[in-house]
Amino acid sequence: MASEDAMSKTTGESAVSTIVNLAEEAKLASEGVKAPSHALLSICKSLIAGGVAGGVSRSAVAPLERLKILLQVQNPHSIKYNGTIQGLKYIWRTEGIRGMFKGNGTNCARIVPNSAVKFFSYEQASNGILWLHRRQSGNEEAQLTPLLRLGAGACAGIIAMSATYPMDMVRGRLTVQTENSPRQYRGIFHALSTVFREEGPRALYRGWLPSVIGVIPYVGLNFAVYESLKDWLIQTKPFGLAENSELSVTTRLACGAAAGTVGQTVAYPLDVIRRRMQMVGWKDASSVLTADGKSKAPLEYTGMVDAFRKTVRHEGFGALYKGLVPNSVKVVPSIAIAFVTYEVVKDVLGVEMRISD
Repeated sequence: MASEDAMSKTTGESAVSTIVNLAEEAKLASEGVKAPSHALLSICKSLIAGGVAGGVSRSAVAPLERLKILLQVQNPHSIKYNGTIQGLKYIWRTEGIRGMFKGNGTNCARIVPNSAVKFFSYEQASNGILWLHRRQSGNEEAQLTPLLRLGAGACAGIIAMSATYPMDMVRGRLTVQTENSPRQYRGIFHALSTVFREEGPRALYRGWLPSVIGVIPYVGLNFAVYESLKDWLIQTKPFGLAENSELSVTTRLACGAAAGTVGQTVAYPLDVIRRRMQMVGWKDASSVLTADGKSKAPLEYTGMVDAFRKTVRHEGFGALYKGLVPNSVKVVPSIAIAFVTYEVVKDVLGVEMRISD
């Protein structure tokens, strides 16, 4: 009997052990199935949040965005736009409400995927850099420094810029053209196909180098300043701005505004050069028409350095900052709205991780 009891006990324990093992294996298998699905859903939500943030922020400042480009590329011998207020009034008087938002559809078609890729790339790059930082330092509690955030932001900016650059190129041309321009692009895809056919595939990436060089300090500083400023406010809690380790929407908007101001001031000359290089080869651009409507031969640039040299020689150093005022007025709310919209949409969609985490 004792032997039978022992065998029965052993058999029972074996059965229980087998059932437990099977249950654990089933649980692991279930988690294995759910994990990729959950990860994919989280990625989609993050991309949606970034896209919405880009579309909302850019549409809010579309008139200023168009004026900035017009100021950057206008012919110095035929000045039409003398400043922010005068420029906006001139566009309103000559082109109406549609003129204020000309090119915004193309702009949003570019900025939505650009913003989605940028925010998502920043999250992934910051996670990867933080992992390497903790391994190298041997400190599992180490956090991202402002310099590391700058690196993560630079990586995100380069990836997003490269992925959507042809859209930015044709957006610039659609924004500049007027009813008096002999060449009329009918839309995004018509512009893309026309440039590709008449100027070659390389034309779609004309000005890419100064764009990439400019995006490193621009996007890098945007993320670094925004995240570092938020961390500082949460840790020090000056003037009671941070309550329970949370910042109000107004305070986060202020952080975004500061980040945008710093980033665009440093990178702005490269943005001017990029825009001018994009116009090379487009002899029907409105910026190369004189006041009487006659065509004036535009400057040709052999590269980024040549564009810098010719711009400064023919128009002075100040030409590198043409359109800075409307761009500053545009960037302050645009970057602020983008950061805050991104975090709010992620909260609404139920994404656990914010860019600060």
